Amino acid sequence: MNRGGRSMSRLMRGSEAALVRMIRVLAMCLGLTVLPLAGAMAQEEGAIAPSDTAQAGFAGAETIVAETAPAPVPATDVSPLQRGMRFVRLGGPAIWAISALSVAALALILWKVWRLVLLGAWSGGRRTRAAVDLWCDGQETPAIALLEGRGSCRARLIRAAMTARQDPTLDDAGAEAETERMARNLLAQARGGLRPLELIATIAPLLGLLGTVLGMIAAFQALQQAGARADPATLAGGIWEALLTTAAGMGVAIPASMALSWFESVVDRLRLEMEDAATRIFLRPVASHDTPAHPQAAE
Repeated sequence: MNRGGRSMSRLMRGSEAALVRMIRVLAMCLGLTVLPLAGAMAQEEGAIAPSDTAQAGFAGAETIVAETAPAPVPATDVSPLQRGMRFVRLGGPAIWAISALSVAALALILWKVWRLVLLGAWSGGRRTRAAVDLWCDGQETPAIALLEGRGSCRARLIRAAMTARQDPTLDDAGAEAETERMARNLLAQARGGLRPLELIATIAPLLGLLGTVLGMIAAFQALQQAGARADPATLAGGIWEALLTTAAGMGVAIPASMALSWFESVVDRLRLEMEDAATRIFLRPVASHDTPAHPQAAE
């Protein structure tokens, strides 16, 4: 019980450290995307005064601006939630889709970390190597007993390989086929959730680009309708609002791509370790197979 408690505590510490590192990376990537957008929205709202107004020296112009311009909103009166909702409204339907993808990506990443922890992606290798060493030394029964009750993917595969090797009804080809079947199932569980995460990393920038194109179309339509009275500021405002969707799409795709690459490296390492251990199991002949399997054949 003490050994199991220590193993579980090491497992939880390893999983917590991996989860904290992933959350820090996500926060850094999202911060790099959101902070420039928040500054742009604050300037557009009036929290940051334009430089040309500050340098104007004509009293009449200052009076006109003071009478006609809306009162600037203090930065302390605008909550982050209000800025986020305004950001979503400016982006249009594409921002709503990208926001939903960001929530789905975060949920998938957290679920995948927890799933890999349960599969023993960062633990269980020492006991599995000890069991394989016992098997190679000819201690078959202690090797299988050492892996009893272990839930990691390595331990489950090696225990299945040892059991298949000791099964008198299976020859070497049948034992290898059973081990390969078990390995495919375990690797499929380890790779679960990676395809949706890859899809999010692919379509998030495309949705951002689609929102930008639609926003540019709307901005140029407004410019055409204005005719000779067209204001370049109107076009510039429409363009930066349209570019918000591209920035948001990249802000979702970059952390998703980083998490996907990390998960794939973890699964590849698991596959190599499982393949190596299973190969060592099949290289050594089983003692029970050395006895005649069909005594009646000698008669």
